[in-house]
Amino acid sequence: MKISIIIPVLNEEFTLSLLLPYLKQNSTSKNIAEIIVVDGGSTDGTFTVAEAENAMVISSKKGRAIQMNAGAKMATGTVLYFLHADCLPPKNFDVEILNAISKGHKAGCFRLKFDSNHWWLRLAGWFTKFNWSNCRGGDQSQFITKTLFEDIGGYDESFFIYEDNVLIKELYKRNCFTVLPKTITTSARLYKEKGIWTLQYHFWTIHLMKRLGASAEELYAYYAKNIKESETNSPTTSSQKIFADK
Repeated sequence: MKISIIIPVLNEEFTLSLLLPYLKQNSTSKNIAEIIVVDGGSTDGTFTVAEAENAMVISSKKGRAIQMNAGAKMATGTVLYFLHADCLPPKNFDVEILNAISKGHKAGCFRLKFDSNHWWLRLAGWFTKFNWSNCRGGDQSQFITKTLFEDIGGYDESFFIYEDNVLIKELYKRNCFTVLPKTITTSARLYKEKGIWTLQYHFWTIHLMKRLGASAEELYAYYAKNIKESETNSPTTSSQKIFADK
């Protein structure tokens, strides 16, 4: 078994320049089929950085679900590992994933912690150790066998947000999701930009809207109005802290 790492990006020049070497240093090359960077139309040096680190770089329409599906189609590995550009998986993440697969777990994620000492974010990270669907999110990364991913039909491209949760809900219905005991570190940059309680309120609202039957378009309209980051917003400061902590 080999892992194809799939990273959807948009203007992540700096984070990729640190993430890609980190992935190589914290995994075993024989376990990695390839690293696929799926670019959604970056205007910075994202493409150049990814190529310089010998990643496979492909262009795609913008939209995380669309980009991740595009990466999955190009993947040659038997296991797909979807990773956000501002997240750092634990050391030997590849071994952890392959061990889980060998034990019959066809899909799962890692526990989560933020690069912040705020008590609420520490608590939110603590809850991710429980194997409950409501404690899941894309920042925890997602591994899944390619066969299962194709059987489900991949990510639902009608969702421009919440696409991770839609896939995860389906995996829980099939009783084939596990949470690995090691921890992935993610950036709290959006919480710092929007304010912790303001952003958490909006996230809870989106979850409630989905439970009450809101469409993908309605969810995105709310997100675009209240949460969406500027596409030119630089992640440099937060990313520097994550990698410094490592």
